[in-house]
Amino acid sequence: MSWWARAVYGALVWRERRQARRASRERTSFQPCESGSLDNAHLATGRRGETLAYWYLRRAGYTVVARNRRPGARAGELDMVGWDGSVLAFVEVKTRTSSDAGPPELAVRADQRQRIIKAARRYLRRIPQRDVSYRFDIASVAWDPKAGYHVRLVKDAFKDHF
Repeated sequence: MSWWARAVYGALVWRERRQARRASRERTSFQPCESGSLDNAHLATGRRGETLAYWYLRRAGYTVVARNRRPGARAGELDMVGWDGSVLAFVEVKTRTSSDAGPPELAVRADQRQRIIKAARRYLRRIPQRDVSYRFDIASVAWDPKAGYHVRLVKDAFKDHF
């Protein structure tokens, strides 16, 4: 684990906690999203979550080799692809600003899993190494009003059954 990844992730978490404390002191309804239209706010929240997840993975020792990769026209998108030791991990990042619908990882539905698996298969066909051990992980990024965003990694979250 590199000192740089630890430092950047630590700085991001510190900033999130500081913003959350400031919002609670001012008793405002802090929106963890950037201002703008609802779509822009949703996309900004997703980008923020992916940035936190990226540095969390780096801190955890992953070597991230691709972000927001579309290996084919209709195959879907791979949020992150990285090596965790000798295992290639396809990481889906889910970010939520509310716990109303449950933890973020529950938002990865069966149809979305199929698209991720299809995209992963296309990705695997394009790499020169043929005998690759791989798995599907979920980086769950959730908003806590007292601590800001925090990341939880669910390794081997689902299997390739198709």
